[in-house]
Amino acid sequence: MREYDREFTTPLDYRVRRRIGYTSDNGTITRFVVQIEYDRGDGWEPVVRFDHDPESDFGHDVLEEGVHMDVYRDGEQIDGGEVFPPIPPSEALSFAEEHLSEHGERYIKRYEEWHGIRNR
Repeated sequence: MREYDREFTTPLDYRVRRRIGYTSDNGTITRFVVQIEYDRGDGWEPVVRFDHDPESDFGHDVLEEGVHMDVYRDGEQIDGGEVFPPIPPSEALSFAEEHLSEHGERYIKRYEEWHGIRNR
């Protein structure tokens, strides 16, 4: 996992958190990640992730490709998720935060159903 200039984690529940990391250059966002993570007992696994990291082999470029939401199951990316129109990285970062605040619980419930997790 790459380091970011700034990183924040916010607990959402007992075993669920939101992690945000970003790097900027003179106030301009150059790369970011916003994801929900779940601890199933052996470390944090991504549930869903938005990212902008055009220099990475695995990252997306929100200016070229639009904003992708990657979906994870059993620790592996299974879907490129929803794609939203291309926007500047700073707007994409805000969009990702707002989207996960609004829809995060739905993604967490789906992840728990896929993994047979009950009564968190």
